[in-house]
Amino acid sequence: QVQLVESGGGLVQPGGSLRLSCTTSGIAFSFYDIAWYRQAPGTQRELVAIITPGLATRYVDFVQGRFSITRDNPKKTVELQMNGLKPEDTAVYYCNARNTLSNVAYWGQGTQVTVSG
Repeated sequence: QVQLVESGGGLVQPGGSLRLSCTTSGIAFSFYDIAWYRQAPGTQRELVAIITPGLATRYVDFVQGRFSITRDNPKKTVELQMNGLKPEDTAVYYCNARNTLSNVAYWGQGTQVTVSG
């Protein structure tokens, strides 16, 4: 059974930091691109950052320089370090795992990040 479990969300003041984790099970982790997406109320889910099995990373412009995505292949986990948080970063953050060969993808349940104060 495939599981992606996000953790680390919460309430933080503007300018603060959070570290999100995505713990996976049931997938051949080394064959998957792992991405973080986010969805604010009334908006579409959007890509935030992605990391390949070879540790190549890509970020969308609005988080470039503030967020950092890393992965630990033996532990099958991915983390998203978020610094300099802004109120517009408020959203539910989702972990996504996509098989690089078959394109089959899985989603986690999401973790809420609220930047306010």
